[in-house]
Amino acid sequence: MSSDSDLTARARIRDAAIALFTERGIAGATIRDIAQAAGVSSGLLRHHFGSKEGLRDACDEWAMGRIAQLQMAFTESGTIGGAIAPDAMALQQYLVRSLMDGSPRGAAMFEQTVQRGEQWLASTGLETSDGRAYVAVLGAMKMGMFLMRDQLTAALGEDVGTMPGYLRMIRASLEIFSQPLLTPEQAEEAMKALDRLGDQLAGEKGSWRMPSMSKD
Repeated sequence: MSSDSDLTARARIRDAAIALFTERGIAGATIRDIAQAAGVSSGLLRHHFGSKEGLRDACDEWAMGRIAQLQMAFTESGTIGGAIAPDAMALQQYLVRSLMDGSPRGAAMFEQTVQRGEQWLASTGLETSDGRAYVAVLGAMKMGMFLMRDQLTAALGEDVGTMPGYLRMIRASLEIFSQPLLTPEQAEEAMKALDRLGDQLAGEKGSWRMPSMSKD
């Protein structure tokens, strides 16, 4: 995030909200706490954003826009330096936290991510039989690293939500994405097995459904 000296009050409030929403969740961060962290009055916060929901909307929009800028820069330049910058890490953590609440807003945010992913995919030479599924699963896999922050932190022995644990996590993901885990022959055989399973299920009454992981 930028330093307070070159930010407007509105931007300071937004940055403070993003930090507290990420740390405590949307419900756990109060208007008063955010205003105090930003060094402004609660009245000024309400003047700029109206309510906590209005502030959350502004944070979502700004974070999504910034991530989109970084993704566009990656697409145009082919370099990923900006995409793994510290501010990108903070925004990724915020967006994942925002998605975790299961609200319609979170669902809409993920849909926007998928749509941007489809645009990115169309600009590449990557081959896929189902572009939407490709980018949706890729997005979910990337977000999974942040959703499992506690588990990764325990496994690696350092907090992946801060440097250098974050860098270690990203280096591992780059190594994973930079080399194939299956040979072309293995991938083809796996695809054929999936096709056979799909044909089998299509010929049976009813349908198989993955067990829900919901706590409800």
